[in-house]
Amino acid sequence: MAEHADHTAQPSTHPAYPVGLRLAGRRVVVLGGGQVAQRRLPALIAAGAEITLISPSATPSVDVMAETGEITWIKRRYEEGDLADAWYVLVATTDAATNAAASAEAERSRTWCVRSDDAEAATAWTPATGRSEGVTVAVLTGHDPRRSAAVRDAIVEGLRDGSIAAPQRRARTPFVALVGGGPGDPDLITVRGRRLLTEADVVIADRLGPRDLLDELPPHVEVIDAAKIPYGRFMAQEAINNALIEHAKAGRSVVRLKGGDPFVFGRGMEEAQALAAEGIACTVVPGISSSISVPGAAGIPVTHRGVAHEFTVVSGHVAPEDPRSLVDWASLAKLTGTLVILMGVDKIGKIAEALIAHGKAPETPLALVQEGTTAAQRRVDATLATVAETVRTQEVRPPAVIVIGDVVAEGPDRLLS
Repeated sequence: MAEHADHTAQPSTHPAYPVGLRLAGRRVVVLGGGQVAQRRLPALIAAGAEITLISPSATPSVDVMAETGEITWIKRRYEEGDLADAWYVLVATTDAATNAAASAEAERSRTWCVRSDDAEAATAWTPATGRSEGVTVAVLTGHDPRRSAAVRDAIVEGLRDGSIAAPQRRARTPFVALVGGGPGDPDLITVRGRRLLTEADVVIADRLGPRDLLDELPPHVEVIDAAKIPYGRFMAQEAINNALIEHAKAGRSVVRLKGGDPFVFGRGMEEAQALAAEGIACTVVPGISSSISVPGAAGIPVTHRGVAHEFTVVSGHVAPEDPRSLVDWASLAKLTGTLVILMGVDKIGKIAEALIAHGKAPETPLALVQEGTTAAQRRVDATLATVAETVRTQEVRPPAVIVIGDVVAEGPDRLLS
Protein backbone atom coordinates (compact mmCIF):
# COMPACT_ATOMS: atom_id res chain seq x y z
CA MET A 1 0.00 0.00 0.00
CA ALA A 2 1.25 3.50 -0.71
CA GLU A 3 2.36 5.58 2.28
CA HIS A 4 0.55 8.74 1.22
CA ALA A 5 -2.62 9.31 -0.80
CA ASP A 6 -0.93 11.41 -3.47
CA HIS A 7 1.31 8.46 -4.41
CA THR A 8 -1.54 6.30 -5.69
CA ALA A 9 -2.02 8.17 -8.96
CA GLN A 10 1.63 7.91 -9.91
CA PRO A 11 2.66 4.97 -12.10
CA SER A 12 5.18 2.81 -10.25
CA THR A 13 8.20 1.06 -11.70
CA HIS A 14 8.25 -1.33 -8.76
CA PRO A 15 6.66 -4.75 -9.20
CA ALA A 16 3.60 -5.68 -7.16
CA TYR A 17 4.27 -7.72 -4.05
CA PRO A 18 2.26 -10.95 -4.34
CA VAL A 19 0.31 -12.04 -1.30
CA GLY A 20 -2.71 -14.22 -0.59
CA LEU A 21 -5.53 -12.54 1.32
CA ARG A 22 -7.39 -14.62 3.91
CA LEU A 23 -10.82 -13.05 3.83
CA ALA A 24 -12.96 -15.65 5.58
CA GLY A 25 -15.36 -13.90 7.94
CA ARG A 26 -13.98 -10.47 7.04
CA ARG A 27 -15.86 -7.55 5.54
CA VAL A 28 -15.41 -6.97 1.81
CA VAL A 29 -17.16 -4.15 -0.05
CA VAL A 30 -17.93 -4.30 -3.77
CA LEU A 31 -19.06 -1.14 -5.53
CA GLY A 32 -20.95 -1.73 -8.77
CA GLY A 33 -23.05 -4.72 -9.74
CA GLY A 34 -22.07 -5.10 -13.38
CA GLN A 35 -20.02 -7.63 -15.33
CA VAL A 36 -16.80 -7.01 -13.35
CA ALA A 37 -18.55 -7.75 -10.08
CA GLN A 38 -20.25 -10.79 -11.63
CA ARG A 39 -16.84 -12.25 -12.54
CA ARG A 40 -15.12 -11.44 -9.25
CA LEU A 41 -17.84 -12.22 -6.71
CA PRO A 42 -17.75 -16.05 -6.96
CA ALA A 43 -14.10 -16.17 -5.84
CA LEU A 44 -14.79 -13.79 -2.95
CA ILE A 45 -17.77 -15.91 -1.92
CA ALA A 46 -15.62 -19.06 -2.11
CA ALA A 47 -13.04 -17.32 0.11
CA GLY A 48 -15.70 -17.00 2.83
CA ALA A 49 -15.77 -13.21 2.84
CA GLU A 50 -18.71 -11.27 4.29
CA ILE A 51 -19.58 -9.31 1.17
CA THR A 52 -21.54 -6.09 0.93
CA LEU A 53 -22.49 -4.98 -2.56
CA ILE A 54 -23.35 -1.30 -2.96
CA SER A 55 -24.97 -0.54 -6.29
CA PRO A 56 -28.32 0.79 -7.53
CA SER A 57 -28.52 -2.09 -10.04
CA ALA A 58 -26.98 -5.48 -10.74
CA THR A 59 -26.83 -8.15 -13.40
CA PRO A 60 -29.30 -11.05 -13.08
CA SER A 61 -26.48 -13.35 -11.91
CA VAL A 62 -25.43 -10.93 -9.17
CA ASP A 63 -29.08 -10.51 -8.20
CA VAL A 64 -29.34 -14.27 -7.66
CA MET A 65 -26.29 -14.16 -5.36
CA ALA A 66 -28.11 -11.60 -3.23
CA GLU A 67 -31.39 -13.52 -3.27
CA THR A 68 -29.65 -16.69 -2.08
CA GLY A 69 -27.92 -14.84 0.76
CA GLU A 70 -24.38 -15.20 -0.57
CA ILE A 71 -23.94 -11.43 -0.51
CA THR A 72 -25.70 -8.44 1.08
CA TRP A 73 -26.94 -5.93 -1.49
CA ILE A 74 -27.50 -2.28 -0.58
CA LYS A 75 -29.40 -0.81 -3.53
CA ARG A 76 -28.00 2.69 -3.79
CA ARG A 77 -24.92 4.57 -4.94
CA TYR A 78 -21.69 4.76 -2.96
CA GLU A 79 -21.57 7.22 -0.05
CA GLU A 80 -18.63 8.40 2.02
CA GLY A 81 -18.11 6.04 4.95
CA ASP A 82 -19.35 2.91 3.14
CA LEU A 83 -15.88 1.36 3.36
CA ALA A 84 -15.63 1.54 7.16
CA ASP A 85 -14.17 -1.62 8.70
CA ALA A 86 -13.62 -3.22 5.28
CA TRP A 87 -10.52 -5.33 4.75
CA TYR A 88 -10.74 -5.31 0.97
CA VAL A 89 -12.62 -3.22 -1.57
CA LEU A 90 -13.44 -3.80 -5.22
CA VAL A 91 -14.37 -0.57 -7.00
CA ALA A 92 -16.14 -1.39 -10.26
CA THR A 93 -18.77 1.25 -11.01
CA THR A 94 -19.14 3.01 -14.36
CA ASP A 95 -18.81 6.47 -12.78
CA ALA A 96 -15.22 7.77 -12.69
CA ALA A 97 -15.93 10.30 -9.93
CA THR A 98 -17.44 7.64 -7.69
CA ASN A 99 -14.50 5.34 -8.30
CA ALA A 100 -12.02 8.09 -7.43
CA ALA A 101 -13.88 9.05 -4.24
CA ALA A 102 -14.11 5.45 -3.05
CA SER A 103 -10.47 4.84 -3.87
CA ALA A 104 -9.50 7.92 -1.85
CA GLU A 105 -11.53 6.70 1.15
CA ALA A 106 -9.83 3.30 0.94
CA GLU A 107 -6.43 5.00 0.87
CA ARG A 108 -7.20 7.06 3.96
CA SER A 109 -8.41 4.01 5.89
CA ARG A 110 -5.47 1.84 4.77
CA THR A 111 -7.79 -0.62 3.02
CA TRP A 112 -6.57 -2.62 0.06
CA CYS A 113 -8.49 -1.41 -2.96
CA VAL A 114 -8.78 -2.77 -6.51
CA ARG A 115 -10.07 -0.48 -9.26
CA SER A 116 -11.44 -1.92 -12.48
CA ASP A 117 -11.16 1.39 -14.34
CA ASP A 118 -7.66 2.56 -13.33
CA ALA A 119 -5.14 0.00 -12.11
CA GLU A 120 -2.48 2.65 -11.47
CA ALA A 121 -4.75 4.43 -9.00
CA ALA A 122 -5.37 1.23 -7.06
CA THR A 123 -3.44 -0.10 -4.08
CA ALA A 124 -3.92 -3.73 -5.14
CA TRP A 125 -4.25 -5.67 -8.38
CA THR A 126 -6.30 -8.78 -9.03
CA PRO A 127 -4.17 -11.51 -10.60
CA ALA A 128 -5.42 -14.04 -13.12
CA THR A 129 -6.09 -17.01 -10.88
CA GLY A 130 -6.77 -20.70 -11.38
CA ARG A 131 -6.91 -23.76 -9.17
CA SER A 132 -5.93 -27.37 -9.52
CA GLU A 133 -6.37 -29.80 -6.63
CA GLY A 134 -5.36 -27.57 -3.75
CA VAL A 135 -2.93 -25.42 -5.73
CA THR A 136 -3.82 -21.81 -6.48
CA VAL A 137 -2.02 -20.22 -9.42
CA ALA A 138 -1.99 -16.41 -9.50
CA VAL A 139 -0.34 -14.54 -12.37
CA LEU A 140 0.47 -10.84 -12.67
CA THR A 141 2.03 -9.43 -15.82
CA GLY A 142 1.70 -5.73 -15.12
CA HIS A 143 -0.73 -4.15 -17.57
CA ASP A 144 -1.41 -7.10 -19.86
CA PRO A 145 -4.39 -9.03 -18.43
CA ARG A 146 -4.74 -11.23 -21.52
CA ARG A 147 -1.19 -12.46 -21.15
CA SER A 148 -1.79 -13.05 -17.43
CA ALA A 149 -4.81 -15.20 -18.29
CA ALA A 150 -2.89 -17.10 -20.97
CA VAL A 151 0.02 -17.87 -18.63
CA ARG A 152 -2.40 -18.92 -15.89
CA ASP A 153 -4.29 -21.23 -18.25
CA ALA A 154 -1.08 -22.86 -19.45
CA ILE A 155 0.13 -23.53 -15.91
CA VAL A 156 -3.20 -24.84 -14.64
CA GLU A 157 -3.65 -27.09 -17.67
CA GLY A 158 -0.12 -28.41 -17.20
CA LEU A 159 -0.81 -29.24 -13.57
CA ARG A 160 -4.05 -30.95 -14.47
CA ASP A 161 -2.76 -33.09 -17.31
CA GLY A 162 0.58 -33.84 -15.69
CA SER A 163 2.73 -32.08 -18.30
CA ILE A 164 4.06 -29.82 -15.54
CA ALA A 165 5.70 -32.06 -12.99
CA ALA A 166 4.75 -31.01 -9.48
CA PRO A 167 5.21 -34.02 -7.19
CA GLN A 168 3.73 -33.80 -3.74
CA ARG A 169 6.36 -33.79 -1.01
CA ARG A 170 3.97 -34.76 1.75
CA ALA A 171 2.64 -38.26 2.17
CA ARG A 172 -0.30 -38.85 -0.13
CA THR A 173 -3.31 -40.89 0.95
CA PRO A 174 -3.92 -43.82 -1.42
CA PHE A 175 -7.23 -43.79 -3.24
CA VAL A 176 -9.46 -45.86 -5.48
CA ALA A 177 -11.35 -44.07 -8.24
CA LEU A 178 -13.83 -45.30 -10.82
CA VAL A 179 -13.17 -42.90 -13.68
CA GLY A 180 -15.35 -42.43 -16.73
CA GLY A 181 -12.99 -41.86 -19.64
CA GLY A 182 -15.59 -40.57 -22.07
CA PRO A 183 -16.46 -41.82 -25.55
CA GLY A 184 -12.93 -42.34 -26.89
CA ASP A 185 -11.33 -39.01 -27.73
CA PRO A 186 -8.71 -38.48 -24.98
CA ASP A 187 -9.58 -34.77 -24.86
CA LEU A 188 -13.09 -35.65 -23.66
CA ILE A 189 -12.12 -37.10 -20.29
CA THR A 190 -12.94 -34.77 -17.40
CA VAL A 191 -10.26 -32.62 -15.82
CA ARG A 192 -10.63 -34.53 -12.56
CA GLY A 193 -10.36 -37.88 -14.28
CA ARG A 194 -7.17 -36.85 -16.07
CA ARG A 195 -5.62 -35.56 -12.85
CA LEU A 196 -6.37 -38.77 -10.97
CA LEU A 197 -4.71 -40.74 -13.75
CA THR A 198 -1.50 -38.76 -13.24
CA GLU A 199 -1.60 -39.60 -9.51
CA ALA A 200 -2.29 -43.33 -9.89
CA ASP A 201 0.05 -46.19 -9.08
CA VAL A 202 -2.16 -48.70 -10.90
CA VAL A 203 -4.60 -48.19 -13.78
CA ILE A 204 -7.04 -50.98 -14.67
CA ALA A 205 -8.29 -50.04 -18.11
CA ASP A 206 -11.17 -51.18 -20.30
CA ARG A 207 -10.78 -51.79 -24.02
CA LEU A 208 -13.22 -48.95 -24.71
CA GLY A 209 -11.43 -46.45 -22.47
CA PRO A 210 -9.41 -43.63 -24.06
CA ARG A 211 -6.29 -45.65 -24.84
CA ASP A 212 -4.18 -42.68 -25.91
CA LEU A 213 -4.16 -41.46 -22.31
CA LEU A 214 -2.29 -44.54 -21.19
CA ASP A 215 0.78 -43.54 -23.22
CA GLU A 216 0.99 -40.31 -21.23
CA LEU A 217 1.28 -42.03 -17.84
CA PRO A 218 4.58 -41.94 -15.94
CA PRO A 219 6.73 -45.06 -16.40
CA HIS A 220 6.21 -46.26 -12.82
CA VAL A 221 2.44 -46.65 -13.29
CA GLU A 222 1.30 -50.25 -13.70
CA VAL A 223 -1.29 -50.49 -16.47
CA ILE A 224 -3.53 -53.56 -16.42
CA ASP A 225 -5.70 -54.46 -19.39
CA ALA A 226 -8.98 -55.56 -17.81
CA ALA A 227 -9.68 -57.84 -20.76
CA LYS A 228 -6.50 -59.80 -20.04
CA ILE A 229 -6.87 -60.35 -16.29
CA PRO A 230 -6.62 -64.11 -15.64
CA TYR A 231 -10.08 -65.23 -14.65
CA GLY A 232 -9.29 -68.59 -13.12
CA ARG A 233 -12.45 -69.84 -11.45
CA PHE A 234 -13.94 -66.35 -11.46
CA MET A 235 -16.12 -64.60 -13.97
CA ALA A 236 -14.51 -61.62 -15.70
CA GLN A 237 -16.17 -58.98 -13.50
CA GLU A 238 -15.28 -60.86 -10.34
CA ALA A 239 -11.65 -60.93 -11.45
CA ILE A 240 -11.66 -57.17 -12.03
CA ASN A 241 -13.26 -56.62 -8.62
CA ASN A 242 -10.58 -58.74 -6.99
CA ALA A 243 -7.81 -56.86 -8.78
CA LEU A 244 -9.20 -53.55 -7.49
CA ILE A 245 -9.40 -54.91 -3.95
CA GLU A 246 -5.94 -56.47 -4.06
CA HIS A 247 -4.16 -53.31 -5.17
CA ALA A 248 -6.18 -51.09 -2.84
CA LYS A 249 -5.32 -53.27 0.18
CA ALA A 250 -1.66 -53.09 -0.85
CA GLY A 251 -1.83 -49.33 -0.29
CA ARG A 252 -1.70 -48.31 -3.92
CA SER A 253 -3.64 -45.53 -5.62
CA VAL A 254 -5.88 -47.26 -8.14
CA VAL A 255 -7.81 -45.88 -11.08
CA ARG A 256 -10.39 -48.04 -12.81
CA LEU A 257 -10.54 -46.38 -16.23
CA LYS A 258 -13.79 -47.11 -18.03
CA GLY A 259 -15.25 -45.99 -21.33
CA GLY A 260 -18.10 -43.48 -21.22
CA ASP A 261 -19.58 -43.11 -17.74
CA PRO A 262 -18.99 -45.71 -14.99
CA PHE A 263 -22.70 -46.01 -14.23
CA VAL A 264 -24.08 -46.11 -17.79
CA PHE A 265 -23.84 -49.82 -18.64
CA GLY A 266 -20.33 -49.73 -17.19
CA ARG A 267 -20.92 -52.05 -14.21
CA GLY A 268 -19.40 -49.38 -12.03
CA MET A 269 -21.85 -49.99 -9.20
CA GLU A 270 -20.84 -53.65 -9.04
CA GLU A 271 -17.23 -52.57 -8.53
CA ALA A 272 -18.19 -49.94 -5.95
CA GLN A 273 -20.24 -52.53 -4.04
CA ALA A 274 -17.39 -55.05 -4.11
CA LEU A 275 -15.01 -52.44 -2.72
CA ALA A 276 -17.51 -51.37 -0.05
CA ALA A 277 -17.92 -54.98 1.06
CA GLU A 278 -14.20 -54.97 1.84
CA GLY A 279 -14.39 -51.64 3.64
CA ILE A 280 -12.69 -49.76 0.81
CA ALA A 281 -14.05 -46.35 -0.13
CA CYS A 282 -13.94 -45.20 -3.73
CA THR A 283 -14.45 -42.00 -5.65
CA VAL A 284 -16.71 -42.03 -8.69
CA VAL A 285 -15.73 -39.60 -11.44
CA PRO A 286 -18.54 -39.25 -14.00
CA GLY A 287 -17.66 -39.42 -17.66
CA ILE A 288 -19.22 -38.12 -20.87
CA SER A 289 -21.58 -40.86 -21.98
CA SER A 290 -21.29 -42.11 -25.54
CA SER A 291 -25.10 -42.21 -25.68
CA ILE A 292 -25.13 -38.42 -26.11
CA SER A 293 -21.63 -37.47 -27.22
CA VAL A 294 -21.21 -39.90 -30.10
CA PRO A 295 -24.47 -38.93 -31.85
CA GLY A 296 -23.51 -35.29 -31.32
CA ALA A 297 -20.09 -35.84 -32.86
CA ALA A 298 -21.82 -37.30 -35.91
CA GLY A 299 -24.15 -34.31 -36.23
CA ILE A 300 -27.18 -35.94 -34.64
CA PRO A 301 -28.99 -34.16 -31.78
CA VAL A 302 -30.72 -36.65 -29.49
CA THR A 303 -33.37 -33.98 -28.86
CA HIS A 304 -34.53 -31.23 -31.18
CA ARG A 305 -37.32 -28.70 -30.87
CA GLY A 306 -40.42 -29.83 -32.72
CA VAL A 307 -38.92 -33.26 -33.43
CA ALA A 308 -38.01 -35.06 -30.20
CA HIS A 309 -38.74 -34.05 -26.62
CA GLU A 310 -37.25 -37.19 -25.10
CA PHE A 311 -34.55 -39.75 -25.62
CA THR A 312 -34.20 -43.22 -24.20
CA VAL A 313 -30.92 -45.12 -23.78
CA VAL A 314 -31.11 -48.90 -24.01
CA SER A 315 -28.60 -51.71 -23.76
CA GLY A 316 -28.75 -53.99 -26.78
CA HIS A 317 -26.35 -56.64 -25.54
CA VAL A 318 -29.14 -59.23 -25.41
CA ALA A 319 -31.78 -59.77 -28.09
CA PRO A 320 -35.45 -58.87 -27.46
CA GLU A 321 -36.54 -62.52 -27.33
CA ASP A 322 -33.77 -63.43 -24.86
CA PRO A 323 -35.30 -64.29 -21.45
CA ARG A 324 -32.54 -62.25 -19.78
CA SER A 325 -33.74 -59.05 -21.45
CA LEU A 326 -35.17 -56.43 -19.10
CA VAL A 327 -36.21 -54.05 -21.89
CA ASP A 328 -39.89 -53.42 -22.69
CA TRP A 329 -39.55 -53.22 -26.48
CA ALA A 330 -43.30 -52.95 -26.97
CA SER A 331 -43.38 -49.73 -24.95
CA LEU A 332 -40.28 -48.36 -26.65
CA ALA A 333 -41.91 -48.85 -30.05
CA LYS A 334 -44.72 -46.52 -29.02
CA LEU A 335 -42.45 -43.64 -27.99
CA THR A 336 -42.13 -40.69 -30.35
CA GLY A 337 -38.72 -39.57 -29.13
CA THR A 338 -35.20 -40.74 -29.88
CA LEU A 339 -34.00 -44.25 -29.09
CA VAL A 340 -30.26 -44.70 -28.49
CA ILE A 341 -28.95 -48.25 -28.36
CA LEU A 342 -25.54 -49.15 -26.96
CA MET A 343 -23.80 -52.49 -27.42
CA GLY A 344 -26.37 -53.56 -30.00
CA VAL A 345 -24.60 -53.90 -33.35
CA ASP A 346 -24.79 -57.67 -33.54
CA LYS A 347 -28.40 -57.68 -32.28
CA ILE A 348 -29.77 -54.73 -34.28
CA GLY A 349 -31.55 -56.95 -36.82
CA LYS A 350 -33.59 -58.63 -34.09
CA ILE A 351 -34.13 -55.29 -32.33
CA ALA A 352 -35.44 -53.69 -35.52
CA GLU A 353 -37.79 -56.62 -36.10
CA ALA A 354 -39.17 -56.29 -32.56
CA LEU A 355 -39.73 -52.54 -32.88
CA ILE A 356 -41.51 -52.94 -36.23
CA ALA A 357 -43.61 -55.82 -34.87
CA HIS A 358 -44.77 -53.58 -32.04
CA GLY A 359 -45.78 -50.75 -34.36
CA LYS A 360 -42.69 -48.72 -35.17
CA ALA A 361 -42.69 -47.56 -38.81
CA PRO A 362 -40.25 -49.58 -40.96
CA GLU A 363 -39.07 -46.34 -42.65
CA THR A 364 -37.98 -44.81 -39.32
CA PRO A 365 -34.51 -43.34 -39.93
CA LEU A 366 -31.55 -44.87 -38.15
CA ALA A 367 -27.82 -44.16 -37.94
CA LEU A 368 -24.93 -46.24 -36.71
CA VAL A 369 -21.90 -44.28 -35.53
CA GLN A 370 -18.85 -46.50 -35.29
CA GLU A 371 -15.75 -45.55 -33.21
CA GLY A 372 -17.41 -42.25 -32.31
CA THR A 373 -15.22 -39.20 -31.49
CA THR A 374 -12.05 -40.99 -32.64
CA ALA A 375 -10.06 -40.62 -35.85
CA ALA A 376 -11.75 -43.81 -37.11
CA GLN A 377 -15.29 -42.47 -36.68
CA ARG A 378 -17.76 -43.24 -39.45
CA ARG A 379 -21.52 -42.88 -39.77
CA VAL A 380 -23.74 -45.31 -41.65
CA ASP A 381 -27.39 -44.44 -42.25
CA ALA A 382 -30.28 -46.85 -42.75
CA THR A 383 -33.87 -47.42 -41.68
CA LEU A 384 -35.39 -49.98 -39.36
CA ALA A 385 -36.35 -52.03 -42.40
CA THR A 386 -32.86 -51.98 -43.97
CA VAL A 387 -30.51 -51.87 -40.99
CA ALA A 388 -29.77 -55.60 -40.78
CA GLU A 389 -28.65 -55.74 -44.40
CA THR A 390 -26.81 -52.44 -44.10
CA VAL A 391 -24.78 -53.65 -41.12
CA ARG A 392 -23.81 -56.75 -43.10
CA THR A 393 -22.90 -55.05 -46.37
CA GLN A 394 -21.18 -52.05 -44.76
CA GLU A 395 -19.35 -54.29 -42.28
CA VAL A 396 -20.29 -52.19 -39.25
CA ARG A 397 -18.43 -53.42 -36.19
CA PRO A 398 -18.55 -52.60 -32.48
CA PRO A 399 -18.18 -50.25 -30.79
CA ALA A 400 -21.01 -48.34 -32.42
CA VAL A 401 -23.85 -46.23 -31.10
CA ILE A 402 -27.19 -46.69 -32.81
CA VAL A 403 -29.63 -43.78 -33.03
CA ILE A 404 -33.23 -44.36 -34.07
CA GLY A 405 -35.71 -41.58 -34.76
CA ASP A 406 -36.46 -38.49 -36.81
CA VAL A 407 -33.51 -36.60 -35.30
CA VAL A 408 -31.25 -38.64 -37.56
CA ALA A 409 -32.38 -36.46 -40.47
CA GLU A 410 -31.87 -33.17 -38.60
CA GLY A 411 -28.07 -32.76 -38.72
CA PRO A 412 -26.46 -29.62 -40.23
CA ASP A 413 -25.35 -31.56 -43.31
CA ARG A 414 -28.99 -32.44 -43.97
CA LEU A 415 -30.04 -28.81 -43.62
CA LEU A 416 -27.42 -27.69 -46.15
CA SER A 417 -28.20 -30.37 -48.73
